[in-house]
Amino acid sequence: MKSLLNLPTPSTINYFWNLGSLLGLCLSIQILTGVFLTMFFKADLSQSFTSVVSIMNNINNGWIIRFIHSTGASMFFIICYAHVGKALFFSSFYFWKVWVSGLVLILLLMMEAFLGYVLPWGQMSFWGATVITNLISVIPYFGPLAVQWLWGGFNVGDPTLTRFLSFHFIIPFIMIAMSGVHLILLHETGSSNPLGMPLNMDKVSFSKFFIIKDLVTLALVLLGLILLSTMSPFMFMDPENFLKANPMVTPIHIQPEWYFLFAYAILRSVPNKLGGVLMLALSIIIILILPLLSKNKMKGLKFSFLKWLLYFHFGSFSILTWLGMQPVEDPFIYLGKVYSVLYFIFYFLF
Repeated sequence: MKSLLNLPTPSTINYFWNLGSLLGLCLSIQILTGVFLTMFFKADLSQSFTSVVSIMNNINNGWIIRFIHSTGASMFFIICYAHVGKALFFSSFYFWKVWVSGLVLILLLMMEAFLGYVLPWGQMSFWGATVITNLISVIPYFGPLAVQWLWGGFNVGDPTLTRFLSFHFIIPFIMIAMSGVHLILLHETGSSNPLGMPLNMDKVSFSKFFIIKDLVTLALVLLGLILLSTMSPFMFMDPENFLKANPMVTPIHIQPEWYFLFAYAILRSVPNKLGGVLMLALSIIIILILPLLSKNKMKGLKFSFLKWLLYFHFGSFSILTWLGMQPVEDPFIYLGKVYSVLYFIFYFLF
């Protein structure tokens, strides 16, 4: 702990470098609220949905714990995507060990969010679980068996909920361990800086100045989370999920939560199921291998024209997210194909 507080830190870093500590705060909040929710949640087809309703209505302060947990998941992804965007803009991906460990954390976070979305057993939870888990079946030979093992049967049912709850509870503790690895690797290389200066220049001790900066943003994010959870708790929720899961009624438009929509838009832009799943996986993996693909050797884009290419990529990501919400029909299918191509081209031009 003492070495952490005395860590030599570039004096020029700004508030974008606080995003890492904010992610730690989000993880802590999600674990704390999640532990309380599991005390009253029942992973059972006949009781999952009603147990969530009971938590909201019958448990003292259960509503605020549930809203903080659900809204906190969206805030987690907002800060996570901002953290990746900062790393792209300031070329932090050249610290490849830190970059790979961070992307592993993102994959764990995505897995955790998907599992948690299924547990309330609403309409979109059930159909989302059915569609997404079915994608595993494209794996040759082992795919169908893997899907049956994950389901615990021939369809999404009681065993599925039990397994998803177990994984949902375990993964955050794996994320804590991986976060420790991420920090250790970061301390080996040191933090990047906005100006791209050599790492052995112009450093000061992490405490107390940077601790105070972190505390300022921590307080602001906590305030924002409380305001969202109390004033607009349904902002990120799908209306279909307020209905109990019914295998006999398919929603008109099945879609995942907003933080997966960019990948979902890429998936459905490919007419072939196997090709779509490969593109879906590649949309994440390509970020992992960016240090090998990138031709830009400038540490930071503050004074580079490539920053406009990055802004265009952020725009493509946002449009893909919007397209994922739209019906599967023209012109949205055509636009999805166009922006999927633009999404991948960026990594070969950057």
